[in-house]
Amino acid sequence: MTTPSTAAGTGAAPHELRLYLGELRQLFDSMDPAPFRERDLDPKAAEYIVDGAREAPAAATLSLAVQLGREAGAESAAALLRDAVHEYFERRAAGKRRELRQLFRTGRISLLIGLVFLAGAIALAQWLGSLIRHEGYAWLVSESLIIGGWVALWRPLEIFLYEWWPMRADARLYDRLATLPVSLRGAEAGGAA
Repeated sequence: MTTPSTAAGTGAAPHELRLYLGELRQLFDSMDPAPFRERDLDPKAAEYIVDGAREAPAAATLSLAVQLGREAGAESAAALLRDAVHEYFERRAAGKRRELRQLFRTGRISLLIGLVFLAGAIALAQWLGSLIRHEGYAWLVSESLIIGGWVALWRPLEIFLYEWWPMRADARLYDRLATLPVSLRGAEAGGAA
């Protein structure tokens, strides 16, 4: 794979992602023995496609053009390529949504644990505060327990405020890539690109 290029897009203008390959098989993960339609894309090729799509304006219509340098681009190969790209990103979108559901589940459990811990810390702080009320360090013990209770809510707040939205954005991007038009140009069309 040589250095790929992208055509700049503005507004709703098309944004074409271009891959230059010697042979079509370079686009697929060489460790995956499945036929093309079910095969995973090469990690570097998939990363390039995702990075190019992230750089594109949100309203731009995306497309992928694969230019082959050493083999012809048969119509059947173009259909296999399109299906493989679409299925790969559909799987990635579904995987990201599973991660998001798991994150929210973890967040709910963490929130419940944090709230129970906070309630226990407040109750313990009040109880200890009443026992050692006349000691000079009573406020320090009480406040330390309450602060510890609030710290227990750190993780659920981090999940619900910050961690979920990048995952959702990735899932939406993969959905967008799962429907992107894919074209294949063979070596005979090399000068026409």
